[in-house]
Amino acid sequence: MLKGELDSQGLFLGIDGGGSKCKAILVDKHNNVLGTGISGPGNPLHGFEQATNSIEESAKLALTDAGIDVSLLEKISAGVGLAGVNLPVLFEQMNNWQHPFKDMYLATDLLIACLGAHGGEDGAVMITGTGSCGFVYVDGQSHIVGAHGFPHGDKGSGAWIGLQAAKQVLLSLDGLVESTILTQSLLSHLDAKDAIEMVEAIAAKPAAFYAKMAGLVFEAANKHDAIAQAIIEEGADYISRVARKLLAKNPPRISLIGGLTPLLTPWLDQDIQDKLTTPEFPPEMGSVIFGRQQAV
Repeated sequence: MLKGELDSQGLFLGIDGGGSKCKAILVDKHNNVLGTGISGPGNPLHGFEQATNSIEESAKLALTDAGIDVSLLEKISAGVGLAGVNLPVLFEQMNNWQHPFKDMYLATDLLIACLGAHGGEDGAVMITGTGSCGFVYVDGQSHIVGAHGFPHGDKGSGAWIGLQAAKQVLLSLDGLVESTILTQSLLSHLDAKDAIEMVEAIAAKPAAFYAKMAGLVFEAANKHDAIAQAIIEEGADYISRVARKLLAKNPPRISLIGGLTPLLTPWLDQDIQDKLTTPEFPPEMGSVIFGRQQAV
């Protein structure tokens, strides 16, 4: 593709970087998706170099998927929404990054998720993926609930659920709580046969590692495992309470987004389930919406 052809298409990148993966889309001037790319974790809280590498890699993969030479990356602007940059020090660090794009418009993953879910309009979102948080944007004012990071925050998230499960399984291996379906499920997943091997497998692991165990907890809960059910119920109660805090700001719409959405939704309080609306677009399109707004 020649430079003139590139300009005429109005190409723009939208990037969503979270704790487990970084996703990029390349769109034309009408926001039609031309290519996509997925790479590793994009949260600078868990490593600046890893995050920047993931952002660049996902963008290049999106260009390649669209049949565009990656050397043209420097000619294309990008809206970039990242977990972690709600912390000012990380926002500044990322904003000062010598990025490979024509221009980079940086925002929190919360804002781009909200813009995407509600098509650029006011609204609220709860994010339940590797991490968790709530965000509402009404009349130009935003408010965050949570977003404190793992392991000290992110209650109700995949990482939190996985960590709670690991703690309970270790207790069961010590004979302090009942051994349940969850015990054998996690031991099998970790290829461990006792508490010592399990600790060796999980010690010093990042949020994304624990998030991969969340699905096993939901499977056990759906088989009436009492310990798994208690973990999910506690996490779902937290997300329901986050929703009520957001709804107090009177957003016109509220959505639940993130990898845990289909698993967690049935466990939320019924009144919250009834208020949820289907997101219009994914967070990476929210990055495009934000970037285009800032570029004007």
